[in-house]
Amino acid sequence: MIDFSTPKPIQQLQTVVETVAVNMMRPVSREMDENEHAIPWDFINFMHTAIKSMGGTSMAPDSEKEAKPDAQADAERKKHPPIGYQRLGTLVEILSWGDAGMYLCTPGGMLGSAAVAAAGTPEQKKRFLSRFMGDKPVFDAMAMTEPQAGSDTSAIRATAVHDEQTNEWILNGEKIFVTAGHKALEESDGFIIVWATIDPEAGRAGMRSFVVEAGTPGCKVTKMEHKLGIRASDTVSIVLQDCRVPFENILGSPTVEKSTKGFKGAMATFDATRPIIAAQAVGIARATVELVKEKLTENGIEIRYGLPRQKLTNIEREVIDMEVMLRSAWLLTIKALWMADNKLHNPKEASMSKVYAGDIVVKITQKAIELLGPLGYSRELLLEKWFRDAKITDLYEGTGQINRLVVARHMLGYRGSQLR
Repeated sequence: MIDFSTPKPIQQLQTVVETVAVNMMRPVSREMDENEHAIPWDFINFMHTAIKSMGGTSMAPDSEKEAKPDAQADAERKKHPPIGYQRLGTLVEILSWGDAGMYLCTPGGMLGSAAVAAAGTPEQKKRFLSRFMGDKPVFDAMAMTEPQAGSDTSAIRATAVHDEQTNEWILNGEKIFVTAGHKALEESDGFIIVWATIDPEAGRAGMRSFVVEAGTPGCKVTKMEHKLGIRASDTVSIVLQDCRVPFENILGSPTVEKSTKGFKGAMATFDATRPIIAAQAVGIARATVELVKEKLTENGIEIRYGLPRQKLTNIEREVIDMEVMLRSAWLLTIKALWMADNKLHNPKEASMSKVYAGDIVVKITQKAIELLGPLGYSRELLLEKWFRDAKITDLYEGTGQINRLVVARHMLGYRGSQLR
């Protein structure tokens, strides 16, 4: 039987994080939006301490179980079902309810650490992920997109050349739209994951990801973007010019094979992170639905649940439809996170959750503005901000169109070259 109850550890997390969202995020949400690139250090320092006390909530939860024999791991999972990704998804949903931009300032491991967890060796995981439990907040980031390479990762032109004399990789190229790149490289002892090719002639088979640590010569932040939404979070451009990193900082095999196994290993990062983006979308959508219902109640309008649809007013139908979309998105998200926790192959489910959640959060925030009229459009409420914040969840970590392709390929059994 499927159990939809929330595990007790997650219930305890909800209580703590909801307090943070209500008391530390909502009161400064407008201020952080209007002062783009200001860093919410009070929130960051508090979350760093809280995350450490909870044992960490990086994008590599429960990774230590991978080293155990299968039989032992299976017995452990039956006794204590893994909930690391579900816990992280819950944390993200609540923090995004508080403020989506400030959530992206949370230390403790994000997309960069997810890449290490997906494709790194046990030594690399210990070396890079343990730093999130240090005395100071640490950030990480993923540097994939280039001026000529967005969704089409085969167009990446950044290169990594092995210098046999020094046994180092020399990276050259330009990366754009790097979320939290400034905090990872210039505000903490963090790192970024740089996607580059070790063999331009090999196509995707030559793609690898490299850990570039803060302070590495030849790696420089060159621009901070001014954005429509999530303005509390920095988004930067980075130039790599003869940037040397240790040989052991490559994630995956340094040998180019005919298969795209190395590329697929790196792409597995998104099987864990796309549901997290879906959780972010759900958090924004939930905040919106709750606000709409609150304002309707203040004006004497209550939703009459249980009546036939034809007996409801248009406003009642609109709100119920919003709630249905919200609950459906969360169920898709939880399923994808549960599969990640149980190490089940979930690229279809991960993309489905992100496609749907990224779609409905835009619809819900837009409909909310329509229902509340001038009040929804004004700056008196945070609703117009949530509308601006919502769209990014449909864009980063693979656009809605790209994720629809991923879902279609898995459902129809096509390879990427067969369905574009």
